[in-house]
Amino acid sequence: MRSARVVKPLIGISCCTKQFGVFGMPNHAASDTYVRATDEVIGGVPVLLPANGPTADIETLLERLDGIVLTGSRSNVQPTLYDGPPHAEGTHEDPNRDGITLPLIRAAVARGVPLLAICRGFQELNVALGGSLHQRIQDLPDRMDHSTPMQPSARLRQSKAHSIRVTPGGWLHRLAGATRIAVNSLHNQGINKLAPGLVAEGTAPDGLIEAVRVAASQGYAVGVQWHPEYDWQTDTLSRAIFEQFGTAVRAYADAARLGAVSVAAE
Repeated sequence: MRSARVVKPLIGISCCTKQFGVFGMPNHAASDTYVRATDEVIGGVPVLLPANGPTADIETLLERLDGIVLTGSRSNVQPTLYDGPPHAEGTHEDPNRDGITLPLIRAAVARGVPLLAICRGFQELNVALGGSLHQRIQDLPDRMDHSTPMQPSARLRQSKAHSIRVTPGGWLHRLAGATRIAVNSLHNQGINKLAPGLVAEGTAPDGLIEAVRVAASQGYAVGVQWHPEYDWQTDTLSRAIFEQFGTAVRAYADAARLGAVSVAAE
């Protein structure tokens, strides 16, 4: 008699368009750090979502996925999507990624599919729900330089860069068990106007919002501006972020099978 097989949840991981090889062929890519976190902490099966823009079948994806991880990237969200000024010359954009992630976010939040948004994904979450972005925080008066340190050592680039003041009583506070935490910092863009329906969960010393969640009635969707995928093996909070997302994903998958609703991150 065959034993019942435990079916793991399917986790969509957003890809970027990148050129590889001697001929610069376009590829769809996501960092191994997200795949490993999905495998080893979330406990799901990673499914890479190509940056195929308007040809993406959002409804088919959401019929099959139990959760979505929105990844970081060196590319910036197109400013036309939040009525911002043109990017500075040389700024990397990825319109095909924007073309899938923004409608995917809106549909996933409406449907209650759990979301974990990281760095660029955090910015996409804000833009998709009606917010706007600063393009180069380091050029603004009275703001810190949040950009990637020019260090050859990955350990130094990804080390803790500044503190975050955590909103008392919020999602991140309950998860961290503290009102102040330390995070890495590898971004140029950041939230300008917070989207309606998002709640700020933590801010940097210069006031920049660095953690959010959707309103409780809209299901489980959270975002962080830093990169917990870099240090989940050594940092308790980074691991907890992925573990809690995994719990939400399994609750959603179980509820979907029973025709119920997902659990919110409040």
